[in-house]
Amino acid sequence: MTQDLTPKYTVPGIEREAAGRLIGVLRMRLHALNDLHLTLKHVHWNVVGPHFIGVHEMIDPQVDSVREMADDVAERIGALGGVAQGTPGALVAERHWDDYSIGRADAIAHLGALDLVYTGVIEGVREAIKVAGEIDPATEDLLIGQLRDLEKFQWFVRAHLESAGGTLATAGAHSEVEAAERGADLG
Repeated sequence: MTQDLTPKYTVPGIEREAAGRLIGVLRMRLHALNDLHLTLKHVHWNVVGPHFIGVHEMIDPQVDSVREMADDVAERIGALGGVAQGTPGALVAERHWDDYSIGRADAIAHLGALDLVYTGVIEGVREAIKVAGEIDPATEDLLIGQLRDLEKFQWFVRAHLESAGGTLATAGAHSEVEAAERGADLG
């Protein structure tokens, strides 16, 4: 059963039903961003090995930026007349992805797994942009800005996983564990 997220009011120029559709899309982006910031912090705490300090210090600014993105999405939901459901229970109940599966591991192994995590988040943002583009240019603009930053963060991650010839170690990996193993082979 799909929850009706149609607000009682919304911003001028958007129909309430369209705002409800947009709120639903943004709600999933909020869950994805909250999950991503926690995953990044988990990596920050559990990375080990010779690349520790570089990866440890690269991750914290990403955590801060992703937390800010989540705040912006939550505030947009509120502006549209919706409820920004940011509780852990809602995230776990409504997400369609599994929890991050790598614990204490080599820095490059974590980056291999993070490459797949970023791919999933970025694909979700691109889908949300399509919906927002049909309804609201302000929300579309918000998501496009976030997409740029998320793609930059993935580029930072991938720089550690790419050979001088342009081959990505995680290419074709279907799970975080497989991507982590391929990354660890580089380390």
